[in-house]
Amino acid sequence: MEANELAERLRSNDPAVGLRAVSALHRLAEQVETASVRQARQQGWSWEQIGDALGVSRQSVHAKHGKREK
Repeated sequence: MEANELAERLRSNDPAVGLRAVSALHRLAEQVETASVRQARQQGWSWEQIGDALGVSRQSVHAKHGKREK
């Protein structure tokens, strides 16, 4: 789903359309988070630094993304 299409759907009065747009935003946010965490780790960031940047604990970010590092 492209950004313009997503923006249009977010303005819809149909709850089903809006909810599908929210779902697409969640998927996009997860993809951006995963790529950013990977890049941060490649640049030597600690799990604590990444957690601080995301507003979560180092344990939760490591639990979510640590297994992908191997």
